[in-house]
Amino acid sequence: MSNFTFPKKEKLKSKKLIERLFAEGKSVSVYPIKLIYLPAPFNDEVRFKAGMAVPKKNFKSAVKRNRIKRLLRESYRLNKPDILNNTEGSFAFLFLYLGKDMPSYASTERSMKALLQRFVAKNES
Repeated sequence: MSNFTFPKKEKLKSKKLIERLFAEGKSVSVYPIKLIYLPAPFNDEVRFKAGMAVPKKNFKSAVKRNRIKRLLRESYRLNKPDILNNTEGSFAFLFLYLGKDMPSYASTERSMKALLQRFVAKNES
């Protein structure tokens, strides 16, 4: 069974944890996506919790922001096995979209792959 799912329990919803991410989290970025991450133990058997964020400052329209978040979620979902198989421990992730233009799915997925590879490389050492 391949694990290309993104169930509700893997979604980052805790306000406290999101605040800790911004305060203490480390980051890697591959333009136009920035990943802020923090090692965090979870008590519901998941290794990663991920959230997506698109600043209102860059995209006034909620429709566009939601579209970008959908693209981010989808590319994360499909590339998640790369990090599941190559890292130890559990992490909270927050993906921030920093670009100013509407992305295509192809460009989002390219950036996401590079970003996750960079994350894995950074955490191997």
